[in-house]
Amino acid sequence: MFRFKQRGAIQYLEAEGISALDLVTHAFCTRLGGVSEGHFSSLNTGFRVADREENVRRNLSLIADSFSIPASRLVLMDQVHGDRVCILDGDGPSSGSFPACDGLITDRPGVAIGIKTADCVPLLFVDPVRRVIGVAHAGWRGTALRIATRVIDLFEQRYASRAENIVIAVGPAIGVCCYQVDTPVYAAFSARPGADRFLHPCRENGRWMLDLALANRIALIERGAPAGNIFSDGHCTACRSDLFFSHRESLGMTGRQLNFIMIKDGCR
Repeated sequence: MFRFKQRGAIQYLEAEGISALDLVTHAFCTRLGGVSEGHFSSLNTGFRVADREENVRRNLSLIADSFSIPASRLVLMDQVHGDRVCILDGDGPSSGSFPACDGLITDRPGVAIGIKTADCVPLLFVDPVRRVIGVAHAGWRGTALRIATRVIDLFEQRYASRAENIVIAVGPAIGVCCYQVDTPVYAAFSARPGADRFLHPCRENGRWMLDLALANRIALIERGAPAGNIFSDGHCTACRSDLFFSHRESLGMTGRQLNFIMIKDGCR
């Protein structure tokens, strides 16, 4: 289950399955509570859109202040719709942006790692046994490349995690109700066993409806994550563009919401 919460002006969703671990601070931010205007109203955190840079920086500061995160300890990524996952270890930066990746993992307390979305699937990972966290940005390309399972691979390889211990939250993303795709996207998924569970033909020839969140969930379960450890929000960002930025619903003229997770200081 996910619950709407608010800190200061920032309205966000929290996955109760992760909150119950009492190990991390996390949030799937909505578009509400910031200073941006127009198409980017109001909590836009994306620099690559036509919003004013000072507004984006102010919005990031508002989020950091609301969650008591020093601005110097918020780490994001230069997202490229791929499957590269980086590891933030003791030698990595404590702030700024990792180049050209769509996943990030760390075991460092007090450092928030985040992703920006506007229809793509935001995934947050926690291993409460090894005390490791991760994030992944899964659009259709990243989902087809199985970026979610790549995160689990690295949890196991780098931190000796076990897939059955990892808890995963699947945040707000475009729903199967609104995500119509064409033949190249269909071809990227159609050979997967069970693709008919998340890929459905439209009445319009050569078009299909894709359930990105379910495709990621199925891949995670196949990789060994227990179904009971995967918590899905279910909000469609296109249907609820009053709450979330949606690239598809806005025809590309929109902002990006921030989704982040951080191991609490003192938890190591």
